[in-house]
Amino acid sequence: MSVRPQPSRRLFLGMAATTPLALSGVMTLGAGTAHAADSAYVMCYFTESTSLGAGTDYGLHLAVSTDSLNWTPLNQNNPVVTPTAGALGLRDPFLMRKQDGTFVVLATDLKGTDWAYNSQYIHVWDSADLRTFTGYRRLKLHDMTTHSWAPEAFWDAGRGQYAVIYSAVNSSGHNVIMVNYTSDFVTASAPQVFFDPGYDVIDGDMAVGVNGYNYLFFRGKDQALVSARSTTLNPGSFTEYSAGVSHGGTEAPTVFKSLTSGNWYLWADTYTPNGVFYAWQTSDLASGTWTALDQKTYTQPVNSKHCGITTITTTEYNNLLTNWGAPAWNRLKSYNFPARYVRHAGYVGRIDEYPFDLYTDSEWKLVPGLADSTGISFQSVNYPTRYLRHYNYALQLDVNDGTSTFAGDATFYRTAGLADSSWSSFRSYNNPTRYIRHFDYVLRIDPISTAAEQQDATFRVGY
Repeated sequence: MSVRPQPSRRLFLGMAATTPLALSGVMTLGAGTAHAADSAYVMCYFTESTSLGAGTDYGLHLAVSTDSLNWTPLNQNNPVVTPTAGALGLRDPFLMRKQDGTFVVLATDLKGTDWAYNSQYIHVWDSADLRTFTGYRRLKLHDMTTHSWAPEAFWDAGRGQYAVIYSAVNSSGHNVIMVNYTSDFVTASAPQVFFDPGYDVIDGDMAVGVNGYNYLFFRGKDQALVSARSTTLNPGSFTEYSAGVSHGGTEAPTVFKSLTSGNWYLWADTYTPNGVFYAWQTSDLASGTWTALDQKTYTQPVNSKHCGITTITTTEYNNLLTNWGAPAWNRLKSYNFPARYVRHAGYVGRIDEYPFDLYTDSEWKLVPGLADSTGISFQSVNYPTRYLRHYNYALQLDVNDGTSTFAGDATFYRTAGLADSSWSSFRSYNNPTRYIRHFDYVLRIDPISTAAEQQDATFRVGY
């Protein structure tokens, strides 16, 4: 089914999408800084399906990764904590490791897409380990009749305090980046204008202390993600220095540094369509230029929106997986069409571009093969009595009738990817010369010989 994109807060502000956007992330000294022992990453986000239906949740979600590109959602992609005051929901969460090694979570006080909703507060949680969240409160930032969107924080060593930045409409009549200072995220100083280029700016994200500069990334004009920089952290000291990057209606930049290379990554998510991240990389922040990543190199948590990314230790990574658990299901991404995922539609197996409704059409349990337990069968998550099986070589979603014929048709052997051995291919149990592949986006089993067919038959098993 087709769904009309939901209006974004950008459109609410009278801004129309004109050019493609960039990718988002966060990296600040004392707030997201890579500690010597850090070896993995954690992402915070909320979820919003393309129709704002199933898969939408305005609580705090977490995912973990060892490479910062492919993510494992925690708690079955359900929230780990939800606000109990204000709007009773959140958007735009941000996660930071404080100077004492513990974490603080900040988020916009807003549930849903009522962009006219005004709140002078933001949600705040403390956490020692991201397994428990304590001290929930709302922090008041200002007295203006406006919002407090996309709060983030960084450590300002010169002041000996944390700076909380956020977007609000002040007396200028447009969104600017405001700042308050705090030592405890319980009370804060009076607000100041941190950055105002003279036009509407939202979603500020900082990288502090990089080769003598501090960088501010934000959603600027013409649907672009733009950056400014300063040799100080003083309000009003930042000036734009790059033309920005874009990919459709994109927002929420998140910038962070790789733990294993000199590369910086920029993530951002789109609202046309809703809930797709794009990513870029650079080896030099000062250059202001970013190279788009191929979508086959990264996979976001399903339905994720407006992420924040910081680094964690191996112990923290393992403890989070143990505590919250990895999903009981998988998604399969196409190798040569990486915006598309294996799904069923009208009980037909195919690959379609995400997002689509229902998103659970693309979630599968890879269970022991019905005909041979050393193989696998694809059990539908939202139709658990049905499995992918081939019939006249085409793949369809059918109810298991308990026959040996059905079991054979629904069993496959997972092999190294025919086009990329780090990916996977699936050979038919009862037609062993044939593999699952897509043809005109429809799934079938065919003999594979050419390089193009090998790509059609290669998939990434992830989340």
